[in-house]
Amino acid sequence: MELTFPVIDFSKLNGEERAAAMEMIKDACENWGFFELVNHGISHELMETVERLTKEHYRKCMEQRFKEMVASKGLEAVQSEINDMDWESTFFLRHLPESNMSEIPDLEEDYRKVMKEFAVELEKLAEQLLDLLCENLGLEPGYLKKVFYGSKGPTFGTKVSNYPPCPKPDLIKGLRAHTDAGGIILLFQDDKVSGLQLLKDGQWIDVPPMKHSIVINLGDQLEVITNGKYKSVMHRVIAQTDGTRMSIASFYNPGSDAVIYPAPALLEKEADKSQVYPKFVFEDYMKLYAGLKFQAKEPRFEAMKTVESAVNLGPIATV
Repeated sequence: MELTFPVIDFSKLNGEERAAAMEMIKDACENWGFFELVNHGISHELMETVERLTKEHYRKCMEQRFKEMVASKGLEAVQSEINDMDWESTFFLRHLPESNMSEIPDLEEDYRKVMKEFAVELEKLAEQLLDLLCENLGLEPGYLKKVFYGSKGPTFGTKVSNYPPCPKPDLIKGLRAHTDAGGIILLFQDDKVSGLQLLKDGQWIDVPPMKHSIVINLGDQLEVITNGKYKSVMHRVIAQTDGTRMSIASFYNPGSDAVIYPAPALLEKEADKSQVYPKFVFEDYMKLYAGLKFQAKEPRFEAMKTVESAVNLGPIATV
Protein backbone atom coordinates (compact mmCIF):
# COMPACT_ATOMS: atom_id res chain seq x y z
CA MET A 1 0.00 0.00 0.00
CA GLU A 2 1.36 3.40 -0.99
CA LEU A 3 1.32 5.68 2.05
CA THR A 4 0.42 9.28 1.34
CA PHE A 5 2.25 11.78 3.48
CA PRO A 6 -0.33 13.98 5.28
CA VAL A 7 -0.61 17.45 3.72
CA ILE A 8 -3.06 19.77 5.45
CA ASP A 9 -4.55 22.93 3.99
CA PHE A 10 -4.49 25.21 7.02
CA SER A 11 -6.92 27.69 5.45
CA LYS A 12 -9.66 25.03 5.65
CA LEU A 13 -9.75 25.46 9.43
CA ASN A 14 -11.65 28.69 8.82
CA GLY A 15 -14.47 27.21 6.75
CA GLU A 16 -17.02 24.41 6.55
CA GLU A 17 -14.26 21.86 6.01
CA ARG A 18 -12.84 22.54 9.48
CA ALA A 19 -13.95 19.22 10.98
CA ALA A 20 -12.26 17.25 8.19
CA ALA A 21 -9.03 19.29 8.52
CA MET A 22 -9.02 18.76 12.31
CA GLU A 23 -9.51 15.03 11.73
CA MET A 24 -6.51 15.01 9.37
CA ILE A 25 -4.36 16.76 11.98
CA LYS A 26 -5.50 14.26 14.62
CA ASP A 27 -4.69 11.31 12.39
CA ALA A 28 -1.28 12.78 11.47
CA CYS A 29 -0.41 13.33 15.16
CA GLU A 30 -1.50 9.84 16.18
CA ASN A 31 -0.12 7.87 13.23
CA TRP A 32 2.70 9.87 11.67
CA GLY A 33 4.17 12.37 14.17
CA PHE A 34 4.60 14.60 11.10
CA PHE A 35 2.46 16.59 8.68
CA GLU A 36 2.94 19.32 6.11
CA LEU A 37 1.02 22.60 6.15
CA VAL A 38 0.08 24.62 3.10
CA ASN A 39 -1.79 27.96 3.20
CA HIS A 40 -0.49 28.45 6.74
CA GLY A 41 -0.72 32.23 6.61
CA ILE A 42 3.01 33.07 6.48
CA SER A 43 3.60 35.22 3.41
CA HIS A 44 5.29 33.54 0.45
CA GLU A 45 7.29 36.69 -0.12
CA LEU A 46 8.75 36.50 3.40
CA MET A 47 9.61 32.83 2.91
CA GLU A 48 11.30 33.52 -0.40
CA THR A 49 13.39 36.30 1.17
CA VAL A 50 14.38 34.01 4.05
CA GLU A 51 15.42 31.31 1.58
CA ARG A 52 17.38 33.69 -0.67
CA LEU A 53 19.29 35.29 2.23
CA THR A 54 19.93 31.93 3.93
CA LYS A 55 21.45 30.52 0.74
CA GLU A 56 23.51 33.68 0.18
CA HIS A 57 24.76 33.56 3.76
CA TYR A 58 25.80 29.92 3.35
CA ARG A 59 27.71 30.63 0.13
CA LYS A 60 29.42 33.70 1.55
CA CYS A 61 30.17 32.64 5.11
CA MET A 62 29.94 28.89 5.55
CA GLU A 63 30.59 26.94 2.35
CA GLN A 64 34.36 27.41 2.38
CA ARG A 65 34.61 26.45 6.07
CA PHE A 66 32.63 23.28 5.39
CA LYS A 67 34.91 22.32 2.49
CA GLU A 68 37.97 22.86 4.67
CA MET A 69 36.49 20.65 7.41
CA VAL A 70 35.75 17.89 4.87
CA ALA A 71 39.28 18.11 3.48
CA SER A 72 40.92 18.11 6.92
CA LYS A 73 39.02 14.95 7.92
CA GLY A 74 39.55 13.24 4.56
CA LEU A 75 35.81 12.67 4.22
CA GLU A 76 35.68 12.49 0.40
CA ALA A 77 37.62 9.25 0.53
CA VAL A 78 35.84 7.39 3.33
CA GLN A 79 35.44 3.66 2.72
CA SER A 80 33.24 2.65 5.66
CA GLU A 81 30.16 4.06 7.33
CA ILE A 82 30.67 7.14 9.54
CA ASN A 83 28.52 7.01 12.67
CA ASP A 84 29.80 9.90 14.75
CA MET A 85 29.13 12.95 12.60
CA ASP A 86 26.65 14.51 10.18
CA TRP A 87 27.18 15.96 6.71
CA GLU A 88 25.70 19.34 7.54
CA SER A 89 26.71 22.94 8.03
CA THR A 90 24.64 24.67 10.74
CA PHE A 91 24.22 27.60 13.06
CA PHE A 92 21.66 28.29 15.80
CA LEU A 93 19.51 31.33 16.51
CA ARG A 94 17.76 31.78 19.83
CA HIS A 95 14.56 33.87 19.90
CA LEU A 96 13.01 33.20 23.34
CA PRO A 97 13.32 33.76 26.28
CA GLU A 98 15.87 36.23 24.87
CA SER A 99 17.33 36.59 21.41
CA ASN A 100 21.00 35.99 20.60
CA MET A 101 20.64 37.35 17.05
CA SER A 102 22.91 40.30 17.65
CA GLU A 103 25.73 38.04 18.90
CA ILE A 104 25.91 35.81 15.81
CA PRO A 105 28.89 36.88 13.72
CA ASP A 106 28.65 37.34 9.91
CA LEU A 107 24.88 37.93 9.85
CA GLU A 108 24.08 40.88 7.66
CA GLU A 109 21.55 43.36 8.95
CA ASP A 110 18.84 42.55 6.39
CA TYR A 111 19.23 38.82 7.11
CA ARG A 112 18.93 39.38 10.88
CA LYS A 113 15.84 41.49 10.35
CA VAL A 114 14.08 38.97 8.11
CA MET A 115 14.89 36.05 10.45
CA LYS A 116 13.40 38.00 13.36
CA GLU A 117 10.26 38.66 11.36
CA PHE A 118 10.05 35.00 10.31
CA ALA A 119 10.48 33.84 13.93
CA VAL A 120 7.55 36.03 15.05
CA GLU A 121 5.32 34.41 12.40
CA LEU A 122 6.47 30.89 13.31
CA GLU A 123 5.90 31.51 17.01
CA LYS A 124 2.29 32.54 16.27
CA LEU A 125 1.80 29.45 14.10
CA ALA A 126 3.28 27.17 16.80
CA GLU A 127 0.87 28.57 19.40
CA GLN A 128 -2.09 28.17 17.02
CA LEU A 129 -1.09 24.56 16.43
CA LEU A 130 -0.74 23.82 20.14
CA ASP A 131 -4.30 25.08 20.63
CA LEU A 132 -5.55 22.86 17.79
CA LEU A 133 -3.82 19.89 19.43
CA CYS A 134 -5.54 20.78 22.74
CA GLU A 135 -8.88 20.82 20.94
CA ASN A 136 -8.25 17.43 19.31
CA LEU A 137 -7.06 15.95 22.60
CA GLY A 138 -10.00 17.36 24.56
CA LEU A 139 -7.72 19.45 26.77
CA GLU A 140 -8.78 22.90 27.97
CA PRO A 141 -7.82 25.70 25.55
CA GLY A 142 -4.29 26.97 26.23
CA TYR A 143 -3.27 23.91 28.27
CA LEU A 144 -0.15 23.04 26.25
CA LYS A 145 1.04 26.62 26.08
CA LYS A 146 0.63 26.88 29.85
CA VAL A 147 2.58 23.66 30.50
CA PHE A 148 5.37 24.89 28.20
CA TYR A 149 5.50 28.26 29.93
CA GLY A 150 7.55 27.48 33.05
CA SER A 151 8.46 30.70 34.87
CA LYS A 152 9.95 32.63 31.92
CA GLY A 153 7.96 31.47 28.93
CA PRO A 154 8.82 28.91 26.26
CA THR A 155 12.23 28.31 24.71
CA PHE A 156 12.17 29.05 21.01
CA GLY A 157 15.08 28.77 18.62
CA THR A 158 16.02 27.98 15.03
CA LYS A 159 18.61 25.63 13.59
CA VAL A 160 19.66 26.83 10.14
CA SER A 161 21.23 23.94 8.21
CA ASN A 162 22.66 23.40 4.78
CA TYR A 163 23.37 19.91 3.47
CA PRO A 164 25.97 20.27 0.71
CA PRO A 165 26.41 17.65 -2.04
CA CYS A 166 28.01 14.54 -0.53
CA PRO A 167 30.25 12.14 -2.50
CA LYS A 168 29.32 9.12 -0.30
CA PRO A 169 25.69 9.48 0.86
CA ASP A 170 25.54 5.74 1.53
CA LEU A 171 28.34 6.11 4.12
CA ILE A 172 27.65 9.52 5.69
CA LYS A 173 24.17 10.66 6.72
CA GLY A 174 23.18 14.29 6.31
CA LEU A 175 21.74 13.94 9.80
CA ARG A 176 21.60 10.66 11.72
CA ALA A 177 18.26 9.21 12.81
CA HIS A 178 16.81 10.74 16.00
CA THR A 179 13.61 11.99 17.59
CA ASP A 180 13.41 15.66 18.57
CA ALA A 181 13.63 16.31 22.28
CA GLY A 182 11.36 19.32 22.52
CA GLY A 183 7.80 20.40 21.83
CA ILE A 184 6.59 21.23 18.34
CA ILE A 185 8.97 21.71 15.41
CA LEU A 186 8.26 23.90 12.37
CA LEU A 187 10.47 23.26 9.36
CA PHE A 188 10.91 25.36 6.25
CA GLN A 189 12.77 23.05 3.89
CA ASP A 190 14.21 23.28 0.42
CA ASP A 191 11.54 22.62 -2.20
CA LYS A 192 14.01 21.30 -4.80
CA VAL A 193 16.54 19.15 -2.96
CA SER A 194 14.93 16.36 -0.90
CA GLY A 195 16.50 14.24 1.84
CA LEU A 196 14.27 14.31 4.93
CA GLN A 197 12.80 10.91 5.82
CA LEU A 198 10.73 9.59 8.73
CA LEU A 199 10.37 6.07 10.04
CA LYS A 200 6.84 4.67 9.80
CA ASP A 201 5.95 1.03 10.41
CA GLY A 202 9.58 0.03 9.93
CA GLN A 203 9.98 1.87 6.60
CA TRP A 204 11.78 5.11 5.78
CA ILE A 205 9.36 7.46 4.03
CA ASP A 206 10.29 10.70 2.24
CA VAL A 207 8.88 13.98 3.54
CA PRO A 208 8.06 15.54 0.18
CA PRO A 209 9.64 18.91 -0.63
CA MET A 210 6.84 21.37 -1.45
CA LYS A 211 7.11 25.03 -2.24
CA HIS A 212 6.05 27.42 0.56
CA SER A 213 5.03 24.60 2.91
CA ILE A 214 5.91 24.27 6.60
CA VAL A 215 6.57 20.74 7.83
CA ILE A 216 5.42 20.09 11.41
CA ASN A 217 6.69 17.33 13.67
CA LEU A 218 6.13 16.48 17.31
CA GLY A 219 8.92 16.19 19.87
CA ASP A 220 9.38 13.94 22.89
CA GLN A 221 7.64 16.40 25.26
CA LEU A 222 4.31 16.10 23.43
CA GLU A 223 4.58 12.31 23.62
CA VAL A 224 4.99 12.59 27.41
CA ILE A 225 2.19 15.15 27.89
CA THR A 226 -0.23 13.06 25.80
CA ASN A 227 0.90 9.91 27.66
CA GLY A 228 1.88 8.32 24.36
CA LYS A 229 -1.30 9.15 22.39
CA TYR A 230 0.90 11.27 20.11
CA LYS A 231 4.41 10.01 19.35
CA SER A 232 7.66 11.68 18.47
CA VAL A 233 9.02 9.89 15.42
CA MET A 234 12.52 8.91 14.29
CA HIS A 235 13.68 10.92 11.28
CA ARG A 236 16.91 11.50 9.39
CA VAL A 237 18.38 13.41 6.46
CA ILE A 238 19.93 11.54 3.56
CA ALA A 239 22.71 13.57 1.97
CA GLN A 240 22.42 13.99 -1.81
CA THR A 241 25.17 13.80 -4.41
CA ASP A 242 24.04 17.00 -6.11
CA GLY A 243 22.43 20.20 -4.87
CA THR A 244 22.67 21.81 -1.43
CA ARG A 245 19.55 21.28 0.69
CA MET A 246 18.43 24.15 2.91
CA SER A 247 16.62 23.38 6.16
CA ILE A 248 15.37 25.94 8.68
CA ALA A 249 13.95 24.14 11.70
CA SER A 250 12.37 26.17 14.49
CA PHE A 251 11.84 24.47 17.83
CA TYR A 252 9.02 25.70 20.07
CA ASN A 253 9.99 24.02 23.34
CA PRO A 254 9.05 24.22 27.01
CA GLY A 255 10.89 26.74 29.19
CA SER A 256 13.92 25.27 30.95
CA ASP A 257 12.14 25.03 34.32
CA ALA A 258 8.78 23.82 32.95
CA VAL A 259 7.58 20.63 34.62
CA ILE A 260 6.49 18.07 32.03
CA TYR A 261 4.12 15.21 32.84
CA PRO A 262 1.11 13.42 31.31
CA ALA A 263 -1.98 15.67 31.28
CA PRO A 264 -4.25 14.59 34.16
CA ALA A 265 -7.34 15.17 31.96
CA LEU A 266 -6.05 12.55 29.51
CA LEU A 267 -5.21 10.03 32.23
CA GLU A 268 -8.75 10.35 33.58
CA LYS A 269 -10.15 9.27 30.21
CA GLU A 270 -7.96 6.18 30.01
CA ALA A 271 -9.34 2.91 31.32
CA ASP A 272 -5.95 2.18 32.85
CA LYS A 273 -5.25 5.20 35.02
CA SER A 274 -1.62 4.30 35.63
CA GLN A 275 0.73 6.90 34.27
CA VAL A 276 3.10 5.44 31.67
CA TYR A 277 5.39 8.43 31.22
CA PRO A 278 7.59 10.21 33.78
CA LYS A 279 7.32 13.65 35.34
CA PHE A 280 10.43 15.85 35.09
CA VAL A 281 11.86 19.32 34.62
CA PHE A 282 12.49 20.01 30.93
CA GLU A 283 16.09 21.14 31.46
CA ASP A 284 16.94 17.79 33.12
CA TYR A 285 15.60 15.96 30.09
CA MET A 286 17.70 18.12 27.77
CA LYS A 287 20.87 17.35 29.74
CA LEU A 288 20.19 13.64 29.33
CA TYR A 289 19.21 13.99 25.65
CA ALA A 290 22.44 15.80 24.75
CA GLY A 291 24.42 12.58 25.13
CA LEU A 292 21.77 10.19 23.80
CA LYS A 293 20.24 12.07 20.86
CA PHE A 294 20.98 9.39 18.28
CA GLN A 295 19.64 6.52 20.38
CA ALA A 296 16.12 5.23 21.05
CA LYS A 297 13.94 7.54 23.16
CA GLU A 298 12.43 4.84 25.44
CA PRO A 299 15.51 4.49 27.67
CA ARG A 300 15.51 8.30 28.06
CA PHE A 301 11.95 8.18 29.40
CA GLU A 302 12.92 5.31 31.71
CA ALA A 303 15.93 7.25 33.01
CA MET A 304 13.70 10.25 33.77
CA LYS A 305 11.47 8.02 35.91
CA THR A 306 14.34 7.48 38.31
CA VAL A 307 14.70 11.23 38.93
CA GLU A 308 10.94 11.68 39.06
CA SER A 309 10.70 11.30 42.81
CA ALA A 310 12.79 14.47 43.18
CA VAL A 311 10.28 16.58 41.24
CA ASN A 312 7.32 17.91 43.11
CA LEU A 313 4.49 19.76 41.50
CA GLY A 314 4.55 22.82 43.71
CA PRO A 315 5.85 26.11 42.43
CA ILE A 316 9.41 25.58 41.26
CA ALA A 317 12.11 27.49 43.02
CA THR A 318 14.11 29.35 40.42
CA VAL A 319 17.67 30.24 41.19
